[in-house]
Amino acid sequence: MSGTTQETSFRIGEVAERVGVTTRTIRYYEELGLLGAGSGRAKGAHRVYGEPDVARLEELIRLRDLLGLSLEELVELAEAEEARAALRDRWADDPDDAERRRIVAEAITHVERQLELVRSRRQTLDQFAGELESKLRSLRKRCRELGGAPDA
Repeated sequence: MSGTTQETSFRIGEVAERVGVTTRTIRYYEELGLLGAGSGRAKGAHRVYGEPDVARLEELIRLRDLLGLSLEELVELAEAEEARAALRDRWADDPDDAERRRIVAEAITHVERQLELVRSRRQTLDQFAGELESKLRSLRKRCRELGGAPDA
């Protein structure tokens, strides 16, 4: 057996099936810059994805679904994460203290924006939950008024 490792590659249909999205979604995410598998591809060549691409797409879909983000917000969140990864790379180059302060200050800005997006979504969900709780109380009251059990 050879000592080299070969990365498994997947075609777009395989990735779509594995992640649970359409191939059109994957192409659109590429157009938005969320997924980069198509960037080095020759015109007319098949899209090929590796495990890191699949993991990134799974994370994007998880964030989209969990937070209910618009595509614009998803792009913003992903860009902030990529910027933070670049900052981590700069940090790993062992910069002086002044550069470290700049890196940390820039990272704070990115995390603040990400947190702002998450808090905004949480506020929207909290409002919706409050509306549903109010409706539930009203329905249970009506049920009691009609002589039924409130949980029926």
